[in-house]
Amino acid sequence: MSQVAARQSAGVEQTIARIQQWKKTRCAVIIAHNYQPDEIQAVADYTGDSLELARLAAKTEAEVIVFAGVVFMAESAKLLSPQKTVLLPVKEAGCPLADTITAEDLRQARQQHPQAAVVIYVNSPAEVKALADVCCTSANAVEVVNSLPQAEVIFAPDKNLAHWVARHTQKRIIPWPGSCCTHNNITAKDVAAAKQAHPEAKFMAHPECRPEVCGQADAVLSTSQMLRRAKAEKATEFIVGTEIGMLYRLRKENPEKTFYPLSSRMVCRSMKMTSLADLADALEYIKYPVEVPEPIRMGAFQALEAMLKIN
Repeated sequence: MSQVAARQSAGVEQTIARIQQWKKTRCAVIIAHNYQPDEIQAVADYTGDSLELARLAAKTEAEVIVFAGVVFMAESAKLLSPQKTVLLPVKEAGCPLADTITAEDLRQARQQHPQAAVVIYVNSPAEVKALADVCCTSANAVEVVNSLPQAEVIFAPDKNLAHWVARHTQKRIIPWPGSCCTHNNITAKDVAAAKQAHPEAKFMAHPECRPEVCGQADAVLSTSQMLRRAKAEKATEFIVGTEIGMLYRLRKENPEKTFYPLSSRMVCRSMKMTSLADLADALEYIKYPVEVPEPIRMGAFQALEAMLKIN
């Protein structure tokens, strides 16, 4: 090991020690989304998808929750744990998909379709959730939509997930035109190239991908469903059609299997903003606390609660 590499390694170890020290001092827990950098997932107490982590945060006895993710995820944790301190280590870590819709946008959509139910994907701002009838995740979107009595459903903000839901329901889906750039930028050509490179691999796609990408998948799955499928399948090779951070946990939990990214371009810049130093600073200096105004929190909580009653 070179002297530079040795210094870098020592610096990482010192930062991890600092994280552990302040985590104990603050009675804190670190939770990290499946798309976070490998080193962040490695030091996290829990990893998972956004709602899974928010629910875990609510159950933990920790007084401080450090959410390594993006803004809407930390907000969701605060919705379910209003009495806890929820920290977002990098306050600029936003979500381009969540940014495609505002509360005013949704009010106007409701006026245009007064008979429609409103289903809001959890990848959205708290003030938008507060105006929804019910929230959903990528894993339960079809189930949530089919549980509603209305014949029409405004589904926002992801148009590709809306298209996937429309394929599995008799209801009329009114999609919002938003999308996740990480998933939406992938094309059928990318799938063809990956399959040519790995002809024996099963292809798992996230429903935020384009319809033509999902149409070529062996299975269309949320991140939590991908984890379960990878364990259950007899196949030993998989092409993973979601953000590349997902590969860390898939490989960790299935060391005997091989996982390939669908494309090296499937990188969410916001998810890659968080560093070990950011975690340490968040714990030591209480950076950056997430607050949701109580009227918005209650409305959004009710939409989340309505979803949890369905599952």
